[in-house]
Amino acid sequence: MNADLIDQVRFTAHSEYAFRHPLIRTVAYESQLKADRARLHRRLADALETSESGDHNAALIAEHFEAAGDLDAAYSWHMRAGKWALNRDIAAARLSWERATKIADALPADDPDRAGMRIAPRTMWCGFAWRVHAHISGARFDELRELCTAAGDKTSLAIAMAGLVMDHMYQARMPRASQVASEVMDLIESIGNPTLTVGLSLTAIMAKAERAEWFDALRWSQQVVDLADGNPSKGNFMIGSPLALALTTRAVARYCLGRAGWRDDMRQAIEMARATDPVAYATVVGYVHNPGIPFGVISADDAAVREIEDALQIAARSGDDLALASAQTALGIALVHRPTEEERSHGQKHLAEVRDVFVSHGYSLGDLPIIEAYLARETARRGEGDDAIPPMRGAVDQLIREGQLLSWGLSATNLLVEALLDRGGDGEFAEAESAIERIAAAPTDDVEPLRDVMGVAAPGAAGAGPRRRRGLCGPQGSLPRDGHFTGVRGAHRLGRSDGVTREIRAWTCRDT
Repeated sequence: MNADLIDQVRFTAHSEYAFRHPLIRTVAYESQLKADRARLHRRLADALETSESGDHNAALIAEHFEAAGDLDAAYSWHMRAGKWALNRDIAAARLSWERATKIADALPADDPDRAGMRIAPRTMWCGFAWRVHAHISGARFDELRELCTAAGDKTSLAIAMAGLVMDHMYQARMPRASQVASEVMDLIESIGNPTLTVGLSLTAIMAKAERAEWFDALRWSQQVVDLADGNPSKGNFMIGSPLALALTTRAVARYCLGRAGWRDDMRQAIEMARATDPVAYATVVGYVHNPGIPFGVISADDAAVREIEDALQIAARSGDDLALASAQTALGIALVHRPTEEERSHGQKHLAEVRDVFVSHGYSLGDLPIIEAYLARETARRGEGDDAIPPMRGAVDQLIREGQLLSWGLSATNLLVEALLDRGGDGEFAEAESAIERIAAAPTDDVEPLRDVMGVAAPGAAGAGPRRRRGLCGPQGSLPRDGHFTGVRGAHRLGRSDGVTREIRAWTCRDT
């Protein structure tokens, strides 16, 4: 310090010092013999390893062992560092896995541990790359699949395939995501490991939900709930509380299929996630309210907005930008359903910000159509219908191409029909009718229940309706404000002077 070469940077019981300039550090380091440097690196690694400092120093220990030439120890510590950082700093975890991969690839071909060491970091990277908006489909995943097949490693392949499902979903490749989801669930069930099943099923459930394959989503959600057996942290290597998210997906599947119990599922999921993990809480709150609010199941009331705002603050503090985007999207959706112009303006701002982030970073592209549809709806509310209808059409068309007409396509079609009817011309009326008939004719393995949430009845329904009502589930056809399905609600009729009508019913069961 007297020579002005180093400065004290921490004035605590355990003081820390740093070189005053990077060049000073470089000269001091490079002037040592390699053998002396390696010995010092090992001494530092050993000291840190025995200091009971915990795995938060794992990356530093790995670096010192690697610099000392002890590659086996460095590999182990890089993997420990990746595991520690997984739910804290996913970018740091990625760096640790990449360094472990380089070490494993450099091992001699006849090393008996080489295959397993090459598989492990690649598995973690493929399983979690979606969290840093990286893509694994193609050569990277194919390489890992070949390694796993040669080694007979089903578990690692299942983890990687779960990540591949998310990669397809985030790139708006929904048919492929659903296909891989079925394959990975077959693989997971063949392994028969309860913890693995709990931890890996959620990506497949989400993929099925995106395409309104609700029977699969409900069955797999129930399986996770059963296997977790009340333990909110079981299988928490992808999300902090798989059980909380499974309760959420079970709730969505239940109300879309007209099953009872979904309100209790939602309440339990939020309470569990809040007590378990901040990222899980933000994710669960986001998924409860979105699609809950667009589907008309949950009201965008004061309590809902406060809950989402709380989740948004937690997500911001967590540093997980995907949880942040989920909460911000849910808040934007909630606010554009609010009664005041100021609230809707804030909602539009949130949705525009999320849209711009998704587009610029190239992830969560599957969420863009419904966001674009709501942004266009706000444009229409300002009296700019000519500018609003084309992006709504585009959103609906994209959802149709991806097989999502009976999931997000319902809400997007609702917004499009509203805008068309507000225009009031015969051409717009005909297009609205065509959009409704498209939903009525859409094939689905799950038959009628989801379609009937915003259901479509046959032509010629009894009674005469006014020339227009508001959307698929308008004032007379809306679900109740408290979110309970209470049997057949009022019919929503789109009438024409020639007496042709279409009824849009919102009906199914009473939730108890």
